[in-house]
Amino acid sequence: MENRTIGRRLKDTGKKIMKVIAIIGMVALVVFFSFRYWGVYDEGIKAGTVLRLSKKGILFKTYEGQLNLGTFGALKGASPIAESFDFSVENDNDQAIKDLESVALSGERVNLHYIKRYSIFPWRGDTKYFVTHVERLK
Repeated sequence: MENRTIGRRLKDTGKKIMKVIAIIGMVALVVFFSFRYWGVYDEGIKAGTVLRLSKKGILFKTYEGQLNLGTFGALKGASPIAESFDFSVENDNDQAIKDLESVALSGERVNLHYIKRYSIFPWRGDTKYFVTHVERLK
């Protein structure tokens, strides 16, 4: 009789331990996903002219753009080395989208304030770089 009671206690204890391990695992998974989704790795500013801004995608429509940074390290008489910066804009940032559309058409020079996230998610954009604010230069 006593052996059956000990066996039941061990079985119940094992179930409790498995539940605790499962809960800890789920919490760790939620924390990891949240960090990858909302975490900001880098913040900065890039200056140049907007080459393009497009809304693209089949299932998830995202705004993607490209900034021409100009040239650097060009030698006399040699063709300049053009650099570009690919970026995304979150769909809820209406002001940045409006400003980018305007400057893409005018060709004026801008400063793009951006953040870099840890991961790419298809419903957010094609890059880890997201423009948060557009500063128009006069």
